[in-house]
Amino acid sequence: MERLSAQDLMTLWPEELGWSQDIGALVILDGGGLLDADGRFLIEKARDGVGGRLHLVPRFRQLLYRPAFGLGWPLWIDAPSVDVAEHVRVFPLEAPADESRLLLACEELRHRRLNRSRPLWEMWFLPGLPGGRVGLFMRLHHAIADGIAGVAALGAFVDLVPDPPGTTAPPWTPAAKPSARALFADNLRRRLQAIGRALARLDHPVDTVRQARRGWPAVREAFAEARAPRTSLNQRVGWHRSFALIRSDLDLVKHVAHAHDAKVNDVLMAVVAGGLRELLRGRGERVDGLVLRAFVPVSLHTEQPGQARGNLGGAMVVPLPIGEPGDARRLRLIAAETAERKKKRRPQGGTLFRNVPIQRAFLRLAPRQHVVNTYATNVPGPPVPLYFAGARVLEVFPIVPILGNLSIGVGALSYAGQFNITLVADRETCPDPDVFVEGARRSLAALAVSIAVAADQADM
Repeated sequence: MERLSAQDLMTLWPEELGWSQDIGALVILDGGGLLDADGRFLIEKARDGVGGRLHLVPRFRQLLYRPAFGLGWPLWIDAPSVDVAEHVRVFPLEAPADESRLLLACEELRHRRLNRSRPLWEMWFLPGLPGGRVGLFMRLHHAIADGIAGVAALGAFVDLVPDPPGTTAPPWTPAAKPSARALFADNLRRRLQAIGRALARLDHPVDTVRQARRGWPAVREAFAEARAPRTSLNQRVGWHRSFALIRSDLDLVKHVAHAHDAKVNDVLMAVVAGGLRELLRGRGERVDGLVLRAFVPVSLHTEQPGQARGNLGGAMVVPLPIGEPGDARRLRLIAAETAERKKKRRPQGGTLFRNVPIQRAFLRLAPRQHVVNTYATNVPGPPVPLYFAGARVLEVFPIVPILGNLSIGVGALSYAGQFNITLVADRETCPDPDVFVEGARRSLAALAVSIAVAADQADM
């Protein structure tokens, strides 16, 4: 039986408080091979392409099942059948649709809850973009995957060449739902194993203390190091979102990182800091000496990229020196800080929230938390061009969830030499996302200029 882990389980409860936990991606396709002579989207071709690959992503043929009280945590069971037409659909845009119309359509689709009676994923094709391009909005529930595993899921439906050899999906017979007796026995066994592990820790107190001490610095960093300063960024968020896209070149980002003895993720954090600085200044808030705190997921997956699934990650809290006006110096400060923080052992996210009452209590406090101000994640994507049903994948932008009182979240993904960033903002509490985007782009441009300055200083 495939029960949800404690970390997977934490992605279920936020929806009860009005915060969708779907993750996804906006993909831009060269739609030439997916449109007929009249410009109509060939939906059956797309469905055939997806249906023939479902066996590569088992979760896409499974249901999230919540057993009765006393029978244990939710688990994955095989769906009796999967109708690809219910998951792969078309949402035509009035041509020629610009980027703002495309993003509004993605929000309209995201706003529709995934049907819990079916596997928790969807693909929506959005024809009508200029130049025969087609948008693909793919989303899945966070319980299925985190960022790394989500990229792996998307990778199951794409190819390295436009005309790959034909394959035949193996026959599939769904397994029967476990009986109440089997669920009870499994739950009892798991509880006895948990008691055994607890007793083993008591039998080896020195090892237990040693493990706790190794993980304590990361826990202290998140919960006891400092309070997140009060700004307009931290307000209870609702259900509606707005999206904005920022494009960059991966080689440029790598050159900036190298010039300042930093990493690609440090450059992302510096750019996010630049956007937040501009946003707060535009709202008339003081930024002098201000240091915000960003929640940054840290992947703990050890599988091969295509095999990763579920949620397996720790967390790092990164200080963002918003009060520093110089982009290059801000990057160096962030890089020095993260270099030290990476030395700490990162416990898995579910370690501190192993039972349901603690998880629910934590989420109830989320709208009033003062631990972090924002959320940012960077997921490495495929380095080479890919094709979906023969159509070239032109761009990929990640879509991340936000909850509690984090009105802004940022996701970045590298693909085929691109470094693409998506801003996800709460529509009500962050009505000015364009100000953030302008500040982030300005920061990127300033960091690009700083490469030459850094080179000159190195030659002196």
